[in-house]
Amino acid sequence: MAMSHTSKNRLCNLPPGTVIIGKWHGHSYRLLRRLGSGANGVVYLAENGRTRVAVKLSDDYASLASEMNILRRFAKVQGAALGPSLLEADDWQSPFARETVPFYVMEYIEGENFAAFIRRRGKEWAPVLVMQLLSVLDRLHQEGWVFGDLKPDNLIVTGPPPSVRLLDVGGTTLQGRAVKEFTELYDRGYWGLGSRKAEPSYDLFAAAMVMISSCCPGPIEKKGDGRAQLLSIIEADRFLTQYKDVLQKALDGRYRKAADMRRDLLAASSRHTSAKNERKAAPSRRSGRQVKRRRQARGIVETVVIAAALLGAYALYIYWQLAM
Repeated sequence: MAMSHTSKNRLCNLPPGTVIIGKWHGHSYRLLRRLGSGANGVVYLAENGRTRVAVKLSDDYASLASEMNILRRFAKVQGAALGPSLLEADDWQSPFARETVPFYVMEYIEGENFAAFIRRRGKEWAPVLVMQLLSVLDRLHQEGWVFGDLKPDNLIVTGPPPSVRLLDVGGTTLQGRAVKEFTELYDRGYWGLGSRKAEPSYDLFAAAMVMISSCCPGPIEKKGDGRAQLLSIIEADRFLTQYKDVLQKALDGRYRKAADMRRDLLAASSRHTSAKNERKAAPSRRSGRQVKRRRQARGIVETVVIAAALLGAYALYIYWQLAM
C-alpha cells in the first residue's frame, strides 16, 4: 500500500530544522534536508547529536514494517553489506497535521550517486562497479530476495576505495512474487523483454540497464521495438560495444545467476584491458625499432668516416715514403 497523496505532500515538505521526537523511545532527530521520496515514504538526512542518520517517514505502517524486516534480515547475512543498518523505529506526533507518523532510523551512507560517479571518473569505472554490484546481488539472491527497484538513484558509491552500496529496500521482494516497486527505464516489462516476476534475471536486466544508462550521454526513451533500440544504443557506443555480448545476454534474460554475469563481465573487461595495453605497447615497439635503426645508421657512418681517415693517412704515408 502506498502513501496517500495528501500525506505524501505533507511529509515531503517538512522544513529543515524540524525535530522528530520518538513517542516511545524519546530520541530526537533534527531534519537537515530531504534525501529522496518514493511511493512508500520520504527519507531525510537528520542529526542525532553529532551523528548523521537517515530517517524514513510514512503513513503506511505495513510498508515500513516490511522494510524494517528486510533490513533486519540483511543484517544477519555475514560478509556482505546488503543495505543500510537499521538503528531504531518509533512514532512521531506531528504538530503539523496532528497525526501520529511512524518512522524508522537507519545508517546514513555517505557517498556519490552511481551515475554521477561514472560521469566524473569515466566510463571505465562502469564495469568495475557493476561487477561489485553483481557480487552484492548474488548474496541477496542466495537469501531468496530480489532487489526489484534497481537503478542508479538507489546505488551509492562510497570509499576510497570506491565501493557500491544498495539504498532504499522498499522494492525488495521475495523471489516468486510480483516485484513490489520498479522504475520503467530499468524494468524489463516496460521494454517488453520479460515479466515482473521477482527472480534473479529481473535484477540482472536492471543491472545491464544501469551500465547502459550510466555510459550514455543523454536520456533514454523507449521508441518502438525495445530490444532493437537497446542493442542499437550499445552498438553506437564504442565503449559499450566491448561488453555487447554480456549486456545482450542480461537483456534477454539468459543469465540465471549474478555470479555468471559477473564472470562474463570480468572476462570482457580483461580482454578490453589487454587490447588497450597492446595498443599502448605498439608505439613503444615501433619507437624502439626506429631508435635501433638510427643507431645502426650512425654506426655505419662512423665506420665509413674512420675508414676514410685511415685511408687518407695511409696515402700520405706512401707519398712521404716515395718522396724520400
